[in-house]
This record gives sequence, structure tokens and C-alpha cells, in this order.
Amino acid sequence: QVELVESGGGLVQAGGSLRLSCAASGRTFSNRVLAWFRQAPGKEREFVAGITWVRIPTYADSVKGRFAIARDNAKNTVYLQMNSLKPEDTAIYYCAAASRLVTTPGSYDYWGQGTQVTVSS
Repeated sequence: QVELVESGGGLVQAGGSLRLSCAASGRTFSNRVLAWFRQAPGKEREFVAGITWVRIPTYADSVKGRFAIARDNAKNTVYLQMNSLKPEDTAIYYCAAASRLVTTPGSYDYWGQGTQVTVSS
């Protein structure tokens, strides 16, 4: 059974930092794209960042220069370092896996359960 488990969410003040982790089990994801999405209340799920198995990253414009995605293929884990957090970054953050790096949620076939990130002003 494939499972993606996120951790590292929490409450932080604006300008602060958080590091999210997502550990995959049940199969290897070393040849898959791993990505982070987020969903705020009343909004659609949106792409945040993705990384190919050769570690080429892609970012949404809203997080460029503030967030950094990384992966450890040996540990089957993807990370999201979030700096200079803003209240508008508040959302549930999900990790996901796909065969290619696209920004549409429907193209991802494995999902974690999500972790809440709340940024206070």
C-alpha cells in the first residue's frame, strides 16, 4: 500500500519559517515527480512547488524566492522549506507524486493527508 505522510505544519508568525516533510512508503518514488500543493478554505487546491527525480525544481510565482523544495531519494522523502511566511500562505499543504511535473492536481496519482500551516499577522 502506497502512503505519503506529511509533517512539520503548525502555527507561525508572519515572517517566520517552517519546514515540511513528506515521507513515502510502499514503493520507491525515486523516478517520480514529487510536489507540494496547498488549499486554503474556500479556494481550489493550487500548485506550490515540484521537483523531478533529478532534482530540478519548479515553483509557483507566489512562493518564488521564499520557498525551497528538496528531495532525498534514498529516504523517499521530499521537503519544503518555507521562509518569509505571509498570512496568505495559510492553508493545508499536501504532498503528491506524479509521472511528470505539471501543476494540475488531477495529474497526480498519490496524495498525502495534508498538514495545516497557519501564519498569523
